[in-house]
Amino acid sequence: MKHGTKCRSSKRRRLAVMVLLALTSIFACRSAEPNRELLVFAAASTADAIADVGREFEAETGGKVTFSFGASRDLARQIRAGAPAAILISADAESVDTLVDAKLVERQDRRPFASNRLVVVVPKGGASAIRGPADLAKVAHLAMGDPKLVPAGSYAKQWLEKEGVWTELEPHVVPALDVRAALATVEAGSAEAGIVYRTDAAHSQRVQIAYEVPAEKTPTISYVAARMVSAESETARRFLDFMTAPKAKAIFVRHGFVL
Repeated sequence: MKHGTKCRSSKRRRLAVMVLLALTSIFACRSAEPNRELLVFAAASTADAIADVGREFEAETGGKVTFSFGASRDLARQIRAGAPAAILISADAESVDTLVDAKLVERQDRRPFASNRLVVVVPKGGASAIRGPADLAKVAHLAMGDPKLVPAGSYAKQWLEKEGVWTELEPHVVPALDVRAALATVEAGSAEAGIVYRTDAAHSQRVQIAYEVPAEKTPTISYVAARMVSAESETARRFLDFMTAPKAKAIFVRHGFVL
């Protein structure tokens, strides 16, 4: 009788320990959830601003964010191919829409948050005779993002087509993998001029703006953030909301973006 009682008591203790361990594991997982590292794919043109957004988000929420920068359309292609990004920050709406069509993003998780302007840049300190799109015909090498891959290049092509000079200029175009690469081409002196975003030109010490495309002639430039359907963590949801929160908006304005 005593032996049976002892066995039952021992079993109850073991069961209690197992339950306690299980509960401890559950609470540990829940408390770790907000700190899971978030992988964000972001357009190259947002690099400076989004780094500040990430630091502010981490300070406010405790969530951890890692960024990978590149051309928006290439980043979207990587996601469609299975890249484990939780968030895409795109310099165009079309790249995000391809993910909506592929059922990788819910339409309600697609958030426009900023805009930009196009400018023509030339190496700093040099004389420039570029006063408008027609003057670009004088340039032997014109750097810009590849229109097939890079939103900035696509926007530039749209602008030049409307101005009726694209056909003449196309043979002189030096296509780059992203807008920052186009900027670097001008900085290095490998192109006499380039078409980039105003925000990119503002962060360079080696180029100057020769011409700013007037607002009424600028194609509709829309930056859009989106959360992947597979990213169900609270951190991912909070980061998407943060992208359109006042603190993030103030950061983008500070970096020269248009709201």
